[in-house]
Amino acid sequence: MAFQSPVVQLERNRECLTDWLRSRNIHLPIYGAVVLAYPKQIVGELPLKTKLLYPYLIPSFIKNIPRNTKKLDIETFNWLSAELLNSHQRFIPDPICETYDVKFGDFQTGVRCETCSRFGMIKLPRTWSCPFCNATDCLAHQRTLLEWFLIYKKDITNRECREFLGIEDIHTAKRILQGMNWQSQGTFRNRSYIMNFDNNHFAQSKGGIFIRQ
Repeated sequence: MAFQSPVVQLERNRECLTDWLRSRNIHLPIYGAVVLAYPKQIVGELPLKTKLLYPYLIPSFIKNIPRNTKKLDIETFNWLSAELLNSHQRFIPDPICETYDVKFGDFQTGVRCETCSRFGMIKLPRTWSCPFCNATDCLAHQRTLLEWFLIYKKDITNRECREFLGIEDIHTAKRILQGMNWQSQGTFRNRSYIMNFDNNHFAQSKGGIFIRQ
């Protein structure tokens, strides 16, 4: 499994930000560094021009950034802050299985209980019940279905919904999918549902992604 070099990602992000600023006639130096998440991480080959930091060195790095004598006036600063917010676009990653060629069978299916974190909640009328801790959750299927789009692919069928949630009844799965208010395409057996990541459903997802050991 190959991951893009963080050094390449950093340089690309700096170039994009520099171009974005220049398009607004703003010329500011951009300083960047790669922060290693864990103190025991080992770097095989140190980059020549990129700064590598451990988290505890971030304050020192920021403190030692050269002071620019030419500063933005308060009006330009406020305008630029508003421009950054207005230009923000939500990052929606490609599904993990597509990006890293991970087999779908490597992921644990079923509805996870938020109370005890175990998989295998059972569908009851109007709710889900955990057979381990007896907790109930009427929205448990929503979190699980939202994870489908981050794990596997960008659409889902009735059959896939049943397999992923661990239910057998085709009509129950149909009601669940239609209740999500997603866009549908195709008819009858070929119908699939596509989630719109611009709505509030994505923001409400709290569930994590779990890989079967």
